[in-house]
Amino acid sequence: MTSRDLQVNLRALQTRLIGLGLEGSHFGVILETFCAGLNTAGLSLMRAHVSLRAYHPEFGSLAHNWRRETGTQSQTFVHTEQPQQNWVSSPLYYLLENNISEIRQRLTEPDPELWFPFFDDIRSQGATDYVAFKAFFADPEGGLAVDPNNTPEGCLISLTADGPEGFSNQELDALRDLLPSLFLALKSGANRQLAADIATTYLGRDAGMRVLSGDIIRGSVQRLDTVICYFDLSGFTKLSETLDGPEIIEMLNAYFALAVDVVQKHGGNVLKFMGDGMLFIFDVSKMEDAPRAAIEATVAIRGEMHRVSKRRMCDGLTATGFTLALHSGEVLYGNIGGKTRLDFTVIGPAVNTTARLSSMCSHVDQNIVISANVARPMQSKRSDLVSLGQYRLRGVSERQELFTLD
Repeated sequence: MTSRDLQVNLRALQTRLIGLGLEGSHFGVILETFCAGLNTAGLSLMRAHVSLRAYHPEFGSLAHNWRRETGTQSQTFVHTEQPQQNWVSSPLYYLLENNISEIRQRLTEPDPELWFPFFDDIRSQGATDYVAFKAFFADPEGGLAVDPNNTPEGCLISLTADGPEGFSNQELDALRDLLPSLFLALKSGANRQLAADIATTYLGRDAGMRVLSGDIIRGSVQRLDTVICYFDLSGFTKLSETLDGPEIIEMLNAYFALAVDVVQKHGGNVLKFMGDGMLFIFDVSKMEDAPRAAIEATVAIRGEMHRVSKRRMCDGLTATGFTLALHSGEVLYGNIGGKTRLDFTVIGPAVNTTARLSSMCSHVDQNIVISANVARPMQSKRSDLVSLGQYRLRGVSERQELFTLD
């Protein structure tokens, strides 16, 4: 292929990459297009790797790996206190910790300037050349050398060739000209992923997606039929007076983690955390049998709370119990707050009644209280639903029959 043919093909690829960036395409689609375009242009590309920093409570970074035979696969890396050895001994780690923007090593040289264990792996698969680039999406302070275990927002890409001559100098120059378009497309996708991760982490899955879709006008609300749940940890005030801060946070995280996991697995949406409690809902419009899902989630939470508390006591850690109230009714779901600070939440009489039910747990000596609205339709299907009798709730005009789970 002539130099002119290479330039024409890569200009066409550049246009496609810019288009994908404008569309906010997924990283995998961008990488697949990039790699296929390079091979079409005549480069002997056998594999590529792209990694970006993740702003996620569980994952520190995400990566996409492309191979000529298998296409693109995604990979996530969890936060760790100590970096793994295969990361520390990798060429990308070396690239980050040095004041350079790229590294290149022909893998056919008998006395290579750079050597990493990873090179032996890909050489055994037929690789002949390796090049890697880094780009930051904001200027790093102090030059291009950064802490590889705490990188600024940016991108790493490595490309491996398996042709007899690897990458030619002409191809590398063309790659360098193309990379800004690739990085810009990846940054666009990264920004969208960043927004989605932050929104769903702090607002919940449903509310986060609603906000990202443009539902951000103050006062915009929707009427929903829901099953509402208040979940609280027991004796938190007393515990907070006897435990130090890190112990309190660790305990809250342990119990909240299990509750959130159960709720989401049963189709519920966690709306907010309130000190030692949390509020979640099951949307009737999206679930035909929301009361069943809510009760099954309650049973699962009870089992998980017992399991985690038992384990914590065996480990010498503080354990506690919980209270949980279920009620159903219509709520207003949407944006409420000030002009520049909003909360995506639920309000309405049904929410207030659920809070009243939660306060009844100590009065009826039960850690689970369920309103008749939720329990009665399920009585024929669940023999473990037990009536506690009728009670008056503060601020609620009519007496309410309350239930619990045996």
